[in-house]
Amino acid sequence: MATIFFKWFLVLSLLAPKSVADNHPIFVSVTEIEYNATDKTLEISCKIFTDDFEKTLRQTYKGKIDLLDAKYKTQMSAIISDYIGRHLSVKANDKPGKLEFVGFEQEEEGITSYFQVSNVASVKKIEITDNILYEYKKEQISLLHVIVKGERKSTKLLNPDDKASFNF
Repeated sequence: MATIFFKWFLVLSLLAPKSVADNHPIFVSVTEIEYNATDKTLEISCKIFTDDFEKTLRQTYKGKIDLLDAKYKTQMSAIISDYIGRHLSVKANDKPGKLEFVGFEQEEEGITSYFQVSNVASVKKIEITDNILYEYKKEQISLLHVIVKGERKSTKLLNPDDKASFNF
């Protein structure tokens, strides 16, 4: 879904007048959480438009922010881990999960960061707080997808709403 959305946005940006493309009309992040029963982990990915993410990180952190230059990868990993850790939280069965940063990569027009929550024996309920980039744009949208044992549930959060709950 995220890939289709980002391709659609690219086409819109190329076809739209320059002023519309420069002020792109949509501000969205996509967070996907999948339960891996074998490893007993929640595998989490967050996809965010690169330009919006860099602008937000520049407002929040001092120093050079460049998510695309490989020579800054270690520094950017620490910053991404900190930022997402402050703006995304997950509870499984009413137990808070500790986000462990796995890494990040550029995909199309976005940055996808990866996290996991370990030691999750089973999942009956997942509660998410997601306010990624909410301080950047009041129009920010968070799309959430949660997959447990092949069952996928999704929702959309509109800033300032930042909480969602899924029962399986």
